This record gives sequence, structure tokens and C-alpha cells, in this order.
Amino acid sequence: MATEAYPTFLAGQKLTASLLRSAQPLVVRKTADTSRSATTTTTPDPHLQMDVVAGAVYVWDGWVKYDADIAGDLNLDFTVPTGALGEWTGLGAGNPVTGASSTPTLRIDTAGVSGYLIRTETNDVAQSRSFGALGVGATLTVDMKGTLRMGATAGTFSLDWAQGTSSATATTLYTDSWLRFQRIA
Repeated sequence: MATEAYPTFLAGQKLTASLLRSAQPLVVRKTADTSRSATTTTTPDPHLQMDVVAGAVYVWDGWVKYDADIAGDLNLDFTVPTGALGEWTGLGAGNPVTGASSTPTLRIDTAGVSGYLIRTETNDVAQSRSFGALGVGATLTVDMKGTLRMGATAGTFSLDWAQGTSSATATTLYTDSWLRFQRIA
């Protein structure tokens, strides 16, 4: 069994504020709403970015709250420094969102669609995923988590996003969405 922790504290070691700070999780949080319309080109969110260290390994998680036009949806992606590897998953509304029926029905060996479809697949850290929408004013969320194994190049990890399909009606990522990073090696 491999256990990873960073930093490794040693008996007799002088504890400094810098050393203790390096053991804490780091959190970035949106301090303002961001809206984007008529674009499918993912670009970094102005708040959800973190500087990462060459050779480090991180586990991370996060939560985004959004709304979008049904035709627009949300596409999430990440920018990582050259040589970085990892995986992520986002638990959020599938694309397209399908509403649940209020009338129960009996289905026998029949494929059917009712309720929300939830995306659960794993993705390469540099692979995008789209999430569905219910329409402006109907907020949804995506819970995310992943690993990031840095190569020899330090840099910035950023959550990038855009609409899944270009729409003149804005897609918005809301204040208090966040990402949390814990260095483990």
C-alpha cells in the first residue's frame, strides 16, 4: 500500500509558517459571476486558476454552479502545463437534459429515457466534457474531482469553459464556484 503525503514532517524538524502552509489545501473561489455568449471556444475562467509546481502530484476537487440556455449548454475543459498528466470526472447533468415524467410507467426490456442523465465517465485531464442545461434561471451544478501529475514544467492549472453550442443567450458560471487542490507528492 502506497501512502502519499506532502510535505513529510521529520522528528526534530523546525516547523515554519511556509512549511505548514505547504501542507494545507489551496482553494480558489469565484468572487463574481462570469457570463459568456455566442462562443464554443473554451477560455480560462478568470477566478478558477491555480499555480502548480513542477514534479508535484495533486488531488483536486471542485464545484461549479451554472445556468445556460437549453441550446447552449456548458462545456468544461482544463489547461495544464506541458507534460502534466491526470484524470478527472464531473458529475453533472447529461446532454441533453431529459425531464422526468410525473406518470409512472411499467417498462419491460425496453430502453427509455426519463429523469436526469448524469455524466460519470473519466476523462484525461486535458479532455473536455459537456453538460446539459434546463434554461436560463434554472441552475445546475457539476461536482468534479481528479488527479494532476506534474511533469518538469511548472505553470497554471485552469478551469476553461464555454458554451457547448453557440447561443446568443449567455451561459453563466456563478460566484462561489470553487476548486481545491491538495499536494500529495
